[in-house]
Amino acid sequence: MIKIHKVSAFAVQKNGGNPAGVVFDADNLTEQQMKKIAAEVGYSETAFVSQSQLADFKVRFFTPTSEVDLCGHATIAVFNLLRDLKKINTNEIYTQQTKAGILQIKIKEKEVLMEQTKPKYLDIIRPSDMRGCFHNLDYLENMPIQIMSTGLADLILPVKSLKTLYNLKPNFDKIKELSKKLNIVGIHAFTLESLHNSNAHARNFAPLYGINEEAATGTSNGALACYLQKYYSPSLKSYVMEQGYTMDRPSEIKVKLKTGNNNHFKVYVGGGIKRI
Repeated sequence: MIKIHKVSAFAVQKNGGNPAGVVFDADNLTEQQMKKIAAEVGYSETAFVSQSQLADFKVRFFTPTSEVDLCGHATIAVFNLLRDLKKINTNEIYTQQTKAGILQIKIKEKEVLMEQTKPKYLDIIRPSDMRGCFHNLDYLENMPIQIMSTGLADLILPVKSLKTLYNLKPNFDKIKELSKKLNIVGIHAFTLESLHNSNAHARNFAPLYGINEEAATGTSNGALACYLQKYYSPSLKSYVMEQGYTMDRPSEIKVKLKTGNNNHFKVYVGGGIKRI
């Protein structure tokens, strides 16, 4: 019998965060079986953990409709669970093999930090290219609408205020069309206003992958931190992002950026979990 662990990553409170399914010892599962399990679980992502010859663990991520290269909140779920189940040690660094590459995981007592890929600053999009995606879009004109990736490509969309962000009315069919056209996972909208003195408050829409809205998105907020460092806060290295409040699932995502010699740049996204 296959055991499916259900946890919520990045949760601020018991009912907060982004739910993820986790299946350990997945070595003998076929891709079709993983897809079926992920669809039955119904969360935005389910992670399947198996042995790796290249890293400490191999992890594959499935939405209810398809496989994705990397998932931040499901990674946070996997490694917090591994620590709680005493399969790994606190204050150690482990590696995971993913379709986005081999990435480091730092294990803390109550949270984990996952390495993401180096940021890619991709195409800048005109507001007219997004026509029809939202019925009442009031974007922040002094910052670009840009495709960013620290493992998965998202369109980073700056809006003027918390009120504007909360009142966004997405047209999911149009967002699907745009996502296909731009080869992105979805749209990560944010405002610099926040509820709890965070660096940004965000909403994430990825209907192309069966996720109309997501409560906490690790990879997207990793990309957002890199975006903010480039366009808004060049000296800042630590960020806290709020997400999920419009879904009554309050979430807090921490991001740390590390720079060094020879353009050595690392992105870490961190958080804890709560059992469901």
